[in-house]
Amino acid sequence: MTKEFFELMSNNYTSFLKLHKTSILLGIGSLLFYFAFAYDLVRDDFPKLLTLFVALFFLHYKLVQFQSWNLKFLLVIGILFRFVFIFAEPNLSQDFYRFIWDGELIWAGYNPYIHIPNDLMQQPDFAIPNQAELYNGMGSLSAKHFSNYPPINQILFSIAVFFGGGSILGSIVAMRTLILCTDIGILFFGQKLLQQFNLPKHAAFWYFLNPLVIIELTGNLHFEGVMLFFFIWSMYLISKGKWILASPIYAASIMVKLVPILFLPLFLRYFGIKRSALFYTFVGLVCILLFLPFHDVAFVNNYAETIGLWFSNFEFNAGIYNGLKQIAVGLFDAKPWELIKVYGSWVVRITILGTLLIALLRKNETLDQVMLSMLMVLTGYYLLSTTVHPWYLVFLIALACFTKYRFAILWSLLVILSYYAYSKADYSENLWLLAIEYLMVFAYLIYEIVGKDRKKLDFFKKYMPF
Repeated sequence: MTKEFFELMSNNYTSFLKLHKTSILLGIGSLLFYFAFAYDLVRDDFPKLLTLFVALFFLHYKLVQFQSWNLKFLLVIGILFRFVFIFAEPNLSQDFYRFIWDGELIWAGYNPYIHIPNDLMQQPDFAIPNQAELYNGMGSLSAKHFSNYPPINQILFSIAVFFGGGSILGSIVAMRTLILCTDIGILFFGQKLLQQFNLPKHAAFWYFLNPLVIIELTGNLHFEGVMLFFFIWSMYLISKGKWILASPIYAASIMVKLVPILFLPLFLRYFGIKRSALFYTFVGLVCILLFLPFHDVAFVNNYAETIGLWFSNFEFNAGIYNGLKQIAVGLFDAKPWELIKVYGSWVVRITILGTLLIALLRKNETLDQVMLSMLMVLTGYYLLSTTVHPWYLVFLIALACFTKYRFAILWSLLVILSYYAYSKADYSENLWLLAIEYLMVFAYLIYEIVGKDRKKLDFFKKYMPF
């Protein structure tokens, strides 16, 4: 009996290897590349960064292509890819220092919305664990501003610090574990939502195995994944008619990152006026309740001022803005610091107006139509924005999985070109690389909008078959 059992197991193991040989090799190759990315890369080594990322992108595409029928295999390797980073210090972003700083402030009794790191460091009685390393690590830009991370983010920072036990690496591992778990949650509810839309479940793996998602979330500890977990969960509940239960979860998504607040008008035609009003009321009340523990007389002004900086001071990897800036400065002698303030204010107006028009003029009578409208709104905002960090695109990748559009997946590859700026001592951007990024995204987006299957261009069909 024992001999027969081992022979059976051996035969099954051999059959499994034969059946999955190519995919296993692709997985092992990806693991090695992720290991190099996590432990043997500095962000100013742009050629190495670009090579590793392009290789990982190609391998992830092939894995989904070969194993779209075997979702358990894709789940396991997706988790393994994330585990590679578990003890690595983020190497493409220093934001995690501010996350830990804010968490330590809360435990020390300070409100991160009313205390600037620069000011706190001047106080002789101020003391938190690892304060000098955290302060120096977050950089001068973060150190001179109030925290802009919403309340649930702050709560999660403080939880990570608690489990970190005063260790920076311990806090990193705690945050990384949380982000990994929420990515699994996104996959779980995402596949259920795909079934509701009669779409193939494997489409969720365009998100789950995407190198940008793995590197920027699990690797660099950005909390877009936590926001998406609450967002996708709430959308699934809405698809099941449980919109009241979904409202506090949607509010939680907003309170991790503010982006989902932009989509609220899009529910108007889907819910109808009465239910929309109730949904907005429930979401608003939960958001207010979550802010209450941090409320202070100076809170509103400080937070609004910090958020406003994204529209009037910061610029990185901009698309349309960079083109207009070159024209305005080169031909009309415009002052860049004045231009960005005016442009940023118009981006807000155009985004709000565009969202309202899409909310009122598109049907949005089914949830899949609503999610397509969300993709349209967020794409328009990012194309207009003065600041598009690579991890911002994670939301677009997730939304695209629920539609027929795949330009966001292409963009998730091309956005790595923006990291060229970190290879320069002054962080200067290469506008030619940004032009390549945006022109290719625009070209593929236009093709997806106006192209027909029977008229596919050979270039897109051959090289971009997402």
